[in-house]
Amino acid sequence: MNRRLALLALSAIAATLVGCATATQTPATVADAAASAPKLTTFNRLISDAGLNDTLRGAGPYTLLAPSDEAFAALPAAQLAALSADKEQLKRVISYHVLPGRYDSSAVVNGNVKTLQGSELEMSKSGSFVTVEDAMVTQADLPAGNGVVHVIDRVLMPPKR
Repeated sequence: MNRRLALLALSAIAATLVGCATATQTPATVADAAASAPKLTTFNRLISDAGLNDTLRGAGPYTLLAPSDEAFAALPAAQLAALSADKEQLKRVISYHVLPGRYDSSAVVNGNVKTLQGSELEMSKSGSFVTVEDAMVTQADLPAGNGVVHVIDRVLMPPKR
């Protein structure tokens, strides 16, 4: 009887540990990490509208600079509507928020980095503060199997060609 109780207790502990491990697993991709962040709903919709889900679920590594819903709310409504209507421009803008390579906040050095869109962005770090162009990283280092996501407080616009 004691042996049976001990086995039941061990089974319950093992199930609890497995449940805890599953709940804190790192998302497989930066697309999944962004999709699980509640304050990135607009950005997630635009990733899908731009047709970049498959890219962001690729091997990577990628660093995704994800503007928060508040950042999109700060854009003029007409600008967001125009962006949503022009799929090529939307793809350029969203690709401008993707860096090939993994840039954890602790490893950021001051300088320029090339985006998936092809232009460069200026990243800088002062103490624990990280900026990208004129955007501040408000939540850093959301981990993913193929990279990392940083939530930023502004929508970045690529330079005009």
